[in-house]
Amino acid sequence: MRGLGGLWADLSDLVLPADCAGCRERRPGLRHGVCPECVSTLGALRPRSVRPTPAPAGLPPCFALGPYAGPLREALLAYKEHGRHGLARPLGALLAEVVAAAVGPVRPVTLVPVPDTAAAARARYGDHLDRLARHCADRLRRAGWSVRVIRPLRALPRPDSVTLDSAGRAAAAEAAFRSRPGGRGGGGGRVDATVVVLDDIVTTGVTLAAVSRRLTAIGSPPAVAAVLAATEKRQRR
Repeated sequence: MRGLGGLWADLSDLVLPADCAGCRERRPGLRHGVCPECVSTLGALRPRSVRPTPAPAGLPPCFALGPYAGPLREALLAYKEHGRHGLARPLGALLAEVVAAAVGPVRPVTLVPVPDTAAAARARYGDHLDRLARHCADRLRRAGWSVRVIRPLRALPRPDSVTLDSAGRAAAAEAAFRSRPGGRGGGGGRVDATVVVLDDIVTTGVTLAAVSRRLTAIGSPPAVAAVLAATEKRQRR
């Protein structure tokens, strides 16, 4: 899927802060939003199948670009938490590669980004997954895919997951999403389209599973989920 490529071109025309988004190093003469070494690291990542253990009920097959570590983690944090919105295009291009690997042969796809809560969207000056989904769709279209982005769900306020155990996080995720008015059958009659749920990171999978169950209930069951990064549990010794 490197035919979707051009990662360096995507990164090279960003308006540059003083530090690299991938390693946070300040380098004399840095002329790109991400330094060449981090671009090389990101460009070497290949989408793969991932699955949390235990996997929550309703979680579709899931593909990730790489582990939530190194330049990928730092770039996501820079984009989501530090206002580096110019990273949406290269990150969206990388997400397109994950979608292509997850779906397989070129076919019509419908992308459904996991929605931000209203509070999160305000804090980030817009829904961060919506931006990624639009750039992901643009890159796929340029590679010959037929793509739509739909938003049939809205996110409700939820408690801070840090205070919850695994059962509490699952319950909060289940109650966190509702259909938008007129959102039933979000596929819009395109029964040939493969529905793909998009998120930036997968950890336990409860959010992706909750969104997938809600989509199934309104007549748009997802075939796969595509994310940029997957957290990896450390094994106890």
